[in-house]
Amino acid sequence: MLRAERGISRRELADALGVHYQTVGYLERGEFSPSLHLALRICAYFEVPTEVVFSLDPFPRLGAESSGAARPA
Repeated sequence: MLRAERGISRRELADALGVHYQTVGYLERGEFSPSLHLALRICAYFEVPTEVVFSLDPFPRLGAESSGAARPA
């Protein structure tokens, strides 16, 4: 979400982190867990604390309705 909000392509992020662009896709889909070193580099790149990007609790999927949101009639 940070990448998309800031208008950064997967390739741009991958180049900045020194990884293959497909690695960024795997990370975003939750198909790959980064090493601690890569996780810290991601947070440093976006200049945010680690808990903004990583959590032990799963993040809701993008576009998923929140439990308190009213459904359209």
